[in-house]
Amino acid sequence: MTKPCLGPLPTPAAPPIPMPPHACDCHAHVFGPYARFPLADERSYTPPENPADRFIAHLDRLGFERGVLVTASVYGMENTSLVDALQRYPSRLRGVAVLGADTPEAELDRLSAHGVRAARFNLFRRDGQAVYRNGAGLDALRALAPKLAARGWHAQIWVHAPDLPELEPLLRALSIGLVIDHMGRMSIANGTADVGFQRLIAMLADGVAWTKISGADRVSAQGAPYDDVAPFFDAILAANPQQVVWGSDWPHVNYFDAAQMPDDGVLLERFARAVPDHALRRAILVDNPARLYGFAG
Repeated sequence: MTKPCLGPLPTPAAPPIPMPPHACDCHAHVFGPYARFPLADERSYTPPENPADRFIAHLDRLGFERGVLVTASVYGMENTSLVDALQRYPSRLRGVAVLGADTPEAELDRLSAHGVRAARFNLFRRDGQAVYRNGAGLDALRALAPKLAARGWHAQIWVHAPDLPELEPLLRALSIGLVIDHMGRMSIANGTADVGFQRLIAMLADGVAWTKISGADRVSAQGAPYDDVAPFFDAILAANPQQVVWGSDWPHVNYFDAAQMPDDGVLLERFARAVPDHALRRAILVDNPARLYGFAG
């Protein structure tokens, strides 16, 4: 049994900026209730219950109208909690599922009808070893890419940017929309000149990939307010702001020290300082997510 991790802060700081209408938090997870949606026996962490209604409360508290939920690794390839949330809040939510290579076409159609717009593939490794249990890998990505593309879905890639030089040719050859999770989970010590991060920048500039400005808390060496992450934000925005969205990563799983638990208001403050232009903020918070996830209006 894995060690239980902490839940999100109950009272995060107020957002430093008013959210534009239809603003979207593009990366979050829901867990439970476990009586209906139990976790996988094999998992890397054990989060507390934070079901769909708590995510909606998170959105309302920050002033977001919309959100994108991603099936977390602790659910393996079981997407029932995700679909339940999408069914309950169809106008406000879209989803990213985790799927095996042999997923039937009918299941893809069912998920699409419920608001799933992408599949997530876990290629994240450190020193050649997988960081998290479960998840779909390269074989599933190769098998599913044509089926996803046919439905207008994209592939969300959870990868450590230093691995991109090796993976980039394969990813480009798939001819499918790509979203690189969490800015490639860059190590601050590597700096923006890191070869892998530069490959991410090139993929953004070419329009081949998108990325999510998210997870600043997980890569910062200094902690809040995460100023050491600013050069990475700046490089991403300079490359192609039309291929960028923002995500909170709520409910911030895998934290065990309350002093390190990120505050969503502080994460938004970091974003606001990186993007002082109101039109660009609207693009990243509203227009880009609407395009990527198929929100109407």
